Amino acid sequence: MREVSAMHGLTATIAPVLFKAACPDCRSRFELSASALRLAIGASRRTTFYSFTCPECGSSVRKPAGERIVELLTGGGVRTLRLHTTV
Repeated sequence: MREVSAMHGLTATIAPVLFKAACPDCRSRFELSASALRLAIGASRRTTFYSFTCPECGSSVRKPAGERIVELLTGGGVRTLRLHTTV
């Protein structure tokens, strides 16, 4: 948890953001912190995805990320990699 000063003399405690996820291999469902996820934004919908390692079975998971998922993940502090295309 982290503390944020909202007004002079007042502090609020903010809980870390957790994201619900599921593993397609072991079918486990769990929550992940922003630091457990990676977001890659490419030039198209096909090259924009998020990834994580399943905490249950250890599989590497990669899932497509539409505009709403990108918005939620970036707003929640997930590290983002912007993929560049060469012309």
